[in-house]
Amino acid sequence: MLRKTFTILLAAILCAGFSQAQFRTGADQTEKYLPYLKDKRIGMVVNPTSIIGNKASVDSLFSLGINIVKVFGPEHGFRGDVGAGVHVGDSKDPATGIDVVSLYGKNNKPTKEMLQDIDLMVFDIQDVGARYYTYLATMHRVMEACAENGKELLILDRPNPNGYFVDGPVLNMELKSGIGMHPVPVAHGMTVAEYAQMINGEGWLANGVKCKIKIISLAGYTHDMPYVLPVAPSPNLNSNTSILLYPSICLFEGTIISQGRGTQFPFTVLGNPDLKGKYTFSFTPESIKGMSETPLFQGQQCFGLDLRSVDLERLKAAKKINLSWLIEMYKNYPHKEKFFDFKQSKQIGNFDKLAGTKDLKEQIVAGFSESEIRATWEPKLSYFKKMRTKYLIYN
Repeated sequence: MLRKTFTILLAAILCAGFSQAQFRTGADQTEKYLPYLKDKRIGMVVNPTSIIGNKASVDSLFSLGINIVKVFGPEHGFRGDVGAGVHVGDSKDPATGIDVVSLYGKNNKPTKEMLQDIDLMVFDIQDVGARYYTYLATMHRVMEACAENGKELLILDRPNPNGYFVDGPVLNMELKSGIGMHPVPVAHGMTVAEYAQMINGEGWLANGVKCKIKIISLAGYTHDMPYVLPVAPSPNLNSNTSILLYPSICLFEGTIISQGRGTQFPFTVLGNPDLKGKYTFSFTPESIKGMSETPLFQGQQCFGLDLRSVDLERLKAAKKINLSWLIEMYKNYPHKEKFFDFKQSKQIGNFDKLAGTKDLKEQIVAGFSESEIRATWEPKLSYFKKMRTKYLIYN
């Protein structure tokens, strides 16, 4: 159902005047890499976004006789049926019989033993362009493991749906975590292949090792190109609106405010039971298998903002993450001391780690305006923008 929804949205964009005649993902350009895979033992880092045409890339390549000996699955699992933050175990894929190794459980990085029977690793996962999306951390660890064990990594590049802008505070490395491993802003404006080149070029892998990478670049792509993902990148990013709002909305995971997990429209609404009387819009989170089984404020009516009608073209034209919602919700929330208490809210992230700085929380509490907050992101943000240009494939 999600794939059908995304396909309909993509068709709408095409009808609006964007021609995809020359556009192809890295994975779709099989003529460029099938000969390279032949006669090699292949490991694949993939999830449901890893498709060739409309079929899973593992299934497609397996049916073509490629010797896939192992699949590595990130957060949400190889087939994408596990909720956010839930550890995933190793298994055997029932469709192909291939061993599936979880990189979001006991191990988050391939071990030497896991890579022994692999000649070439393939990374084919859709990112959404936000620093706190965990697939960047997965790619970093895979690159590091490949470099340490003399394995090459083939990256099948995919578009960044938020690739049209670069914005946000640059991560203070004292706050490094799985939701922020590199000194980059919230929205980095790069594809996964460009980002991989930056990881190598800036020496961010352990002990400065370099991963040997081969890239199958996108055809007919620019960073400003409108692109609706054909498959939901994770269970709770299930609409184009949620993906475009994500760089701004995910910060709320470090607060007492629900982002709509436990509804069919997560990351497009914001609310809390204590905001009754401040807002008329409401929603009630419930347990949804495979999406949010124990959502914040389950069974409680939350009052707040409905962002499903936000003008996405205006949002994109601004080329900024939206701080006004965060400032507004903090001002309206009656129990200020609880707003940033992520332990009490039992959400996924510590706000400082999500923001990449301790300053943003303090600035919101102190009543800084958005322009005053933005001024403190310099000169680091401008430095990143300049550094980033060295690694861009699509200018």
